[in-house]
Formats: sequence, C-alpha cells, structure tokens
Amino acid sequence: MGEFPWEHAMALGVGVLRLSPKDFWSMTPRELERAMSVHFGRAPAAPKRSEFAALMAAYPDK
Repeated sequence: MGEFPWEHAMALGVGVLRLSPKDFWSMTPRELERAMSVHFGRAPAAPKRSEFAALMAAYPDK
C-alpha cells in the first residue's frame, strides 16, 4: 500500500467541496469519504461470492 494521496485529498476537500482548511483538517477520513460520496456518488459494492462465480463462469479465462 502506498502513501496516502494528501495532495489529491486537499484539492478535493478545499477545491471541489469548498471546505475551509480548518474544516478539512478537522474532518475524520470517514467524514471526508461521506462528503465525497454526496458529491460524486458512492462506489458500487463488491460483487457477492455467488455473483462473482457467475461472472467467472460466463467469462472464463482462456
């Protein structure tokens, strides 16, 4: 796992979400994630094991 992308997080928080630096730095990572999800939408959930198995059966490696 690499370093946390602070420059991107700050650009998003202060630039896109228009948070003050004080508000940005007082947020928890979970609060920042929630604020991002309101703006960009939530990422889709990972497929369930049965859904993944169905995809593997439908599209096997060759």
